[in-house]
Amino acid sequence: MAFERTASMTDFTAAFADLEPRERYKLLCASVTPRPIALVTCVSPEGVVNAAPFSFFNVFSEDPALVVLGLQHGPGNHPKDTTRHIAAAGEFVVNLVDEGLADAMNICAIDFPPEVSEIDAAGLSLLPGVSVAVPRIAEAPFALECRKQVSLAFSPTRELLVGEVVRIHARAGLVDPKTLRVSMSDYKPVGRMFGDGYSRQNDRFDLRRGNYAGWLAKQD
Repeated sequence: MAFERTASMTDFTAAFADLEPRERYKLLCASVTPRPIALVTCVSPEGVVNAAPFSFFNVFSEDPALVVLGLQHGPGNHPKDTTRHIAAAGEFVVNLVDEGLADAMNICAIDFPPEVSEIDAAGLSLLPGVSVAVPRIAEAPFALECRKQVSLAFSPTRELLVGEVVRIHARAGLVDPKTLRVSMSDYKPVGRMFGDGYSRQNDRFDLRRGNYAGWLAKQD
């Protein structure tokens, strides 16, 4: 493939049409970081609880409350367990990942056969869903019970799943029930970087959002 250089000879640019999918993946995942991690639980028709982590994930709306998962198909472009189970049941749970859950999340990324539960392999425990018939991970700091809204296929290898959040669970002490504020110092979420890299969110800063009148006053 041919890469271009701008006149400064310092900036990199490439047309994605000229790149292979793996090359696009490499650039996108290394530049769009950190990404939140959804450890998704769903249930097979045989009753096996499946758990798989996704970092092609985020929350996209609050009214309605929507999350989106980027689902990759397996060999031969066949849907993986998570995709098939959610398509059949129409429900799933997004379990958010913190530092304490990171190692177990990584075990859940192993390509276990369909009859093996990642929950058991990772030594995790489950709590029953309230608004959906899918259990959540007891060790997760937050869990979002979701119902499938729509699935969009853009290529033979990828599809986007949009789910509506119908209930949230939080570990005791993480949410102030009066203000609904989350204690970030107690939450300690983990972000996905690229390759084997992950990040802690313990170095943050605040920027108060201004308004046009205030900005204009500072120009004088």
